[in-house]
This record gives sequence, structure tokens and C-alpha cells, in this order.
Amino acid sequence: VLPGSTEAFSPERGGRADATRLMIVVTDGESHDGEELPEALAECERRNVTRYAIAVLGHYLRRQQDPEDFIREIKYIASDPDEKYFFNVTDEAALNDIVDALGDRIFSLEGTHGYNESSFELEMSQIGFSIHLLEVRLPGRAGSGPGKGWSRGGVGGQRPPAPGALQKWKIILSPSRGSGAGGYSGMGGDTAGFGVGGHSRVGEMQRGRGEGTTQPRGSPCSPPSTSRGSGTEHTGPNPAPWGTEGYPVPPQRLLAPAGTLHADKKPQDSRFGYALAAVPDLNHDGFNDVVVGAPLEDGHRGAVYVYHGAPGTLLPHYKQRIEAAALGPTLSYFGRSVDGQLDLDGDGLVDLAVGAQGAAVLLRSRQIVQVNTSLTVEPSSINVIQKNCQRSGTGAVCLRARVCFRAGTRARGQRDREIELRYNVSLEERTPGARAAFDSGARRLLQRRLELSLGRQSCLRFPFHVLDTTDYLRPLSFTVRLAVAESTGPVLDETSPTTIRRLIPFFKDCGEDDECVTDLVLRATTDMVGSRYGASLRRPGAEPCAGSPRGCNRPRRCRQSPHVLRKGRRKVVVDVVLENREENAYNASLLLRFSSNLHFSSLALQDTSPVKLECTALVGHRRLCSVGYPVFRSLAKVGDQDPPPGTPIDPVHPAHGPARPQVSFALELEFSCSVLLDRAEVTLEASSDSTEATPEDNVVRLSAPIRYEPDLFLSSDANLHRYEVHPLGTFPHGHGPEFKTTVKVQNFGCYPVRNLTLRMALPALGYHRATFLSVTRVLADNATCVLQNPPEEPRQRGTATVVPVHPEDLLHVDRLDCGNTWCQELSCRLGRLDRGGEVSIHVLRTVHNDFFRRAKFRSVKVVSTVWLGVPGSSVLVLEEGAHRRETVLEIIQAKRVPVSLWILVGSILGGLLLLALIIFCLWKLGFFTRKKLPEEEEKEEQ
Repeated sequence: VLPGSTEAFSPERGGRADATRLMIVVTDGESHDGEELPEALAECERRNVTRYAIAVLGHYLRRQQDPEDFIREIKYIASDPDEKYFFNVTDEAALNDIVDALGDRIFSLEGTHGYNESSFELEMSQIGFSIHLLEVRLPGRAGSGPGKGWSRGGVGGQRPPAPGALQKWKIILSPSRGSGAGGYSGMGGDTAGFGVGGHSRVGEMQRGRGEGTTQPRGSPCSPPSTSRGSGTEHTGPNPAPWGTEGYPVPPQRLLAPAGTLHADKKPQDSRFGYALAAVPDLNHDGFNDVVVGAPLEDGHRGAVYVYHGAPGTLLPHYKQRIEAAALGPTLSYFGRSVDGQLDLDGDGLVDLAVGAQGAAVLLRSRQIVQVNTSLTVEPSSINVIQKNCQRSGTGAVCLRARVCFRAGTRARGQRDREIELRYNVSLEERTPGARAAFDSGARRLLQRRLELSLGRQSCLRFPFHVLDTTDYLRPLSFTVRLAVAESTGPVLDETSPTTIRRLIPFFKDCGEDDECVTDLVLRATTDMVGSRYGASLRRPGAEPCAGSPRGCNRPRRCRQSPHVLRKGRRKVVVDVVLENREENAYNASLLLRFSSNLHFSSLALQDTSPVKLECTALVGHRRLCSVGYPVFRSLAKVGDQDPPPGTPIDPVHPAHGPARPQVSFALELEFSCSVLLDRAEVTLEASSDSTEATPEDNVVRLSAPIRYEPDLFLSSDANLHRYEVHPLGTFPHGHGPEFKTTVKVQNFGCYPVRNLTLRMALPALGYHRATFLSVTRVLADNATCVLQNPPEEPRQRGTATVVPVHPEDLLHVDRLDCGNTWCQELSCRLGRLDRGGEVSIHVLRTVHNDFFRRAKFRSVKVVSTVWLGVPGSSVLVLEEGAHRRETVLEIIQAKRVPVSLWILVGSILGGLLLLALIIFCLWKLGFFTRKKLPEEEEKEEQ
């Protein structure tokens, strides 16, 4: 408070002695003035500083602290009375609720007094900020009328009309308080448009509310007409700190938004729309254009945007952005004012003047020209069989390209009659490997310049030749690129193409009709058990059957058994045969697609396959293989006679038939270690650039259900394997020792395992539900375990009832398990087991001695069972019995040895005699004689 009261209102900082001083303190903590606070407040009173204090309690309430001391200090800072100058809000967001009340009290400190108190709204304005001359003067008052701004009009030399007569001139676009600048600029037309200030963020040109921030906007605005008729549209730009929008508005009695002008996506505080100007047709399309300034873009360097007109509106996206950084290093606030109505250099084109901080920049318009380019090649196709010329001593195919240019313009007035073009012609642009070259220099790229007269056509010829190549399927490309050579002269119209490309095809050997009709036939099988053949080569009425590509005659008996992946069986082989039965197949290819749980491993051609096969990887689980590139030969060239009628043909490996051109290979895939799916799918699709006669036999889909047998190791161990129960009376009563059984599950497979369940059957209750073993604790890591006690009623196992063994019958039973006792069940849901991961479960149990002391037995084994399981819907399968373990605790009853009564009496008498003998010996040795003191000996001598 003290630095604010002494420094903020000083004359060095612009303070005036007769001005009303106001200080607003908004804080969520105690003052830093400390002991100087009374002195600071006294200084405020001496300088006549009115203090508003706002206490934000959010920090105290969130930490549940008492804010009384904080509120008392903030009230002490505020001027008296507290009801007027002190505000109290619960959190930072609540500050919006006190804006209006605080604003009323602040405005009450300022303004004129007496008979003209209502003119305070005029004191907040800046009359003369802008003015436009119609039949009357129309000055804009930026900030008048509760900070919104408005304009007044009047006849020259006359006083402004009375407030009642000003209603038709006064336009207030938002009734809420703010710090807008309406009337920032005025401009004439059929109707007058005024910039919108206040809370508007989107520059609207209508009566009504705006929305957004409290920044001046719509300053200035102008009424551009996109067409050249009598209608006028008004555009309200938005110079908010982050303003990037403005609205073109068609003429209406009540103005309404008609669109949005978008600027560059720059950081905030650009003041897009600070200045706006309607300019005549810049791009010669018959519609006027608009220029918008953004003086605070690029760190207050500034920029100007050019928007082209369209029928009835403006194009919302800018066509050109001119930034100050490209014009000069010292320019700042470039775009604070714009004007484009005059031809300053006399070339018949309107130029643009842009204001900056301490500078004005003149931007000259450039003539726009259209260049039409045509390209023809003779002959129209390339026949590599017939050589028509010699190049470098060898036969070649020679061709000739003809390129023609014609230039024109829609600009009016004085125009340049000639332009200079820079162009280049290229063969096989951006393609590795040379298949053709120009005759001049044996290069694939030529760069030239051309003086082109407007309205006249100029043609050039470029002879070239095709080299000897085996790739005669892909067309040869001939490309022409052009640009205007001079950087300061005319520019090309954006609709004029700058790149012209012509594809020259190769002649195909496919008969007189020059159309290749081929018939590719694709067959495939796989070694996956349960695979389903998805091609159309089945007998009529047959359904796919497990493991057979031909189908079966009994569809109801066909079942798909799953293919189980076990340790060491992660690969699958697909045998593929592709055959061409008709004419040449150019650019024949084979697309391989497989599910995400399969990875490509290798591809091996059969020894008898004469066709070359090359494969490349595509995005995803796909491979594209070229077959006999560039041409997969036809049957007519290498065929043989057909087999006799009725001869059976194997659809995959035909033993008989013509020697058709075909390719056979083995595709090896490997199952993924990270993606587990319940089905594996492989799709093969053959295609070519030739016309396919029967496309339905070009696709084969192989599919099989998949189950995974994880490589798990289940082990169990206990720290007590044998326990001896002693008879009653030999040891203290109570339970036996607590022992621990540890079960461990390890994953030695390559893929992670989820949804495993570990179950343990623990014998617990015997006859009459007497407890002989009980679980005291379960310790599990990466697992969730639930212990279920034995049911109250006997449990059914199949059709037999579990009958516990009577204690007296234990002498004839050597095993206690869940078949003759009631068991506690421990169910543990294991977490994710990664490759090489493990999980351990520790079960602590206690032996109840009382049960076994009452029973008659010599030795009995308590057997607990541990096994792993998976849900029925899981893709995992477990081999029966491979993941089951048993833990054994052997209970032994100690033998009772009888003791005779005479032995007890003799032992007692012997002990008493031994004690008497020891006492007699000690007495003889004088152990019990007391030693006399020296005083007693002197008395006896006397």
C-alpha cells in the first residue's frame, strides 16, 4: 500500500494535484506492509486516496484456515465506511459478481456536477477520434455512452441538436458497461456503420449484444461494396487483443452479421481489425476487395491482410498476408491505418498505403496474367518392340513433345505487353532410374526462359528418346513447370496452372483390340488345424470343413476345431499357387493381408516356379508382391493340351492339366507374442492392370480359431512336511505349530498371460465338523484371493455325498482329502504375468492337536490340491492335469509308554537317601559349623 500511495500518483507518473485518486486492493493474503501499514494508510488519507479493498477467501477456505485476521486487516485498509468500500468474495471466480457494483461506485467519484451531471457519459468519450463527411459532419466519440461509444451528426457551423433529436443518430450497440470505443470511425454510404466496442469479441454490425472481452473493436469500419452496384455492405472489424475475426454485413435496415473474416493463427494481442479499407478490384475478378490491418501481430510489428470479394460477400480466408518484418527491420505497428483508392505510380492499378509507427508504406499493385499451357506428344504411345531411331549406337524409340504458351490479362488501363517466363521440362520427374532422356544433352531436365507477348501463342518442340528398359508397364511422364521470371513485374493468376503433366503409355501386346483380358486363379492351403478355406472353388452345395479346402458334402458334420499354440509351435505355413489362364497380366500383384496376431516370417518359391516374385512391406500387416514383373505371361504362349474329360483336378496341386504359367510359393507366418486374438486370418488377393475375366477366384481367405496354451510352471512347497502329535498331558494344551505353504506360478512363454485363476482345496473339518486344520493368513502379491469356508450342509460331488471319516476309523485310513473331509476353498485371481514373470501365494495354516489326540491312528496324510484355471471365454487353454499339484502334510501320533508304580516309589526313596548322604558328608566337612568372631575368642581366653 505504501509504495502505491506514494509513487503511483506522483507527478512523475502523470498524476495531477487536483485529480481524484482511487486505489483498488484485490488480495488473497495479508499485506506486506507489516508495521508500516498504519503509516501507509495515513499517507493515503493525507493524499486523499479512496481505497477499495476486496478480500478473496479462496486460499483460506481451501486450506480450512480461519480468515478472521485476514478480513480484519483488509477492512482496516479500506476507506470508511466498510459497507461501501469493502468487498468479500469466497473465491476468485466470484469476482465477476461484484464488477457492476464496484463500477457504479467508481464512476460516482468522477463527473461534472450541477445542472449538467448527465453529461458524464460524454466526458468518457474521445470526440473527434474519427469523422466522416456526409451531408452533415459525423464525428465519432470513442468511449462515450457508458464506454460504448456513439456518433453525432450535425450540419456544418451548427450546434449539435438537443438530446431528444439525437436519437436517430445515436447508436449504442450494447447496454452493458465496458470500455469500448464505439464511433472509432465513421464512413459514408447508403447506411452508416459504426464500430462496436464493449464486451463484443466478435465484430457485429447490428443492434444487440456482443459477447467476448472488454476491448475496443470495430475501429474503424467501412462500407465496402463487393459488387459494383448500388448496394453497400458494412464490415465491422474486431481489434480485440486476440482479435482474428471481422464481419461483412449486407445493407439492411437493421444490420446483421453475414460472415466472418479469418486471420492467421497467431498468438493473442494482434488487434486484427484495427484498421479496414475497401479497395477497388485488386485481382481483376470484377469484385471489390478489403484490406484489414493487425498492428500488434508479430510482437507489435504488425501485418496487413487482403481479402478478395465474391458475389454478395467477401471470401472469409485471406489471400495475401503482408507482414512488417518482410518490409523493414524498424517498422512497428504496421497496419494501424490503411487506404487503397488512388493509383500513385500511374500504371492504372490501385495502390495501397499503410500507416505504421512514424512511417507510411506504399504497396504497389502488380498486374495479374493468365498463362494457358498445352502439351502434345507424337506418337501417342511408346512401342518398345519397334525401334525407330538410333541413339548412342543402339536402337531406341524416339518421340517429340510440343509445348505451347498463351498469356492474357483482365487488367484495365495501361498494361505490360510482354512478360518473361521461366519454365522447365522434365522426364520421369522424381523417379529413380532413367527410362528416357532428351536428345539435347541426354538429360532428363531442361530449364529455359521465354519472352511471351500478351494475346499471342508461342510453341516449342522437345525431342526425346526412350531407353531400353524392361519396365514398360508404367506410363512415362512428361512434366512442364512454369513461373514468372521477374520478381517485380506481373504475377500469375492463382487459377493458372503452373504444372502440366502428360503420361505417355507403352504399347501392350494384347491382340488387335489392345485390351488384355486375363484370368488369374488363386489357390491356398494352410497347416493350421481347423482352418477354413474361403475361396469359391468348392463343389456346389458344399460347406467349408475343418482342415479341408474342398468343402464337405455333409455340412452338419463339419466343425472347426481350434488350432492350439503350444510351446515351440508358433509358426504357420500357407502354400499358395497363382495361375494365369488367359492373356498377359501386366503389373500382376498379390496382396497379402493377415490379422494382427500374425507376423510375416519368410516367403520361399518352389523350385519349379519360373516366375519371379518380389515382395515389399506396406503399412500394417500387409505385403504386396509383384508377380513376374512387368508381365505375367499368358496361356497362349506356354500352354498345353487340356486333360481328358472327367479327369479329377486337385484345386491346389493339380496332377494333370496344361502347363499353365503359374507361380508356387510357401508363405511362413509367425504368431505374435504381444497380440492374442481368438482367430487367425490370412487373405490373399491377386490383381493386375489387365481386365480380369473372373474376379471371384482372385481372393482366398483362410481363417481358423486359435487357442493359446501358455508355458506355465506351477510349483508348491511347505516348511512343514511331518508333524508328531503327542499324548494329552505330555505337552501344554492348545493348537499346534503354524506352518506355511507357498504356491508359485511362473510364465516361461513369450506372450503375457491374463485372467488366470489359482484354486486351492484345503482339508479343514472332520467328523462332527471338528477342525483339524485352519487357515490363519493368506499373503499374495499381484493376486486377489478369496477364502471360502466349508458349507453347512454336506457337499455333493457328482452323485456321491462326502462323508467325513470318524476319528476311531482313522486307523484304517491313510489319507485325508476333500473326498472324506470338508475343505476350505481358496480362489485367487492372478494379475498380468509378463514374459518371465511370476506370482507367489503364501498360505499359513495351524494344526489342531485336540482332534488328533482323540483319534486312533498311527499315521495319516493330509493332502491339499492346487490347480490353475481359465474362464470359458478366454483364448487360453490349459492341458488337463499339467497344472495341478498336491501338497502333503503327514501327521504321526506318538506312542504312549506305561510307567510302573514301584518304579515311581523306588525313584522317590532313592532320591531321599541320596539327599541324606549329601547332607552327612557336608556336616562332616564342617560345612554347617559357624566360625567364631575374634571378640568371642578373646572373651573365652579371659
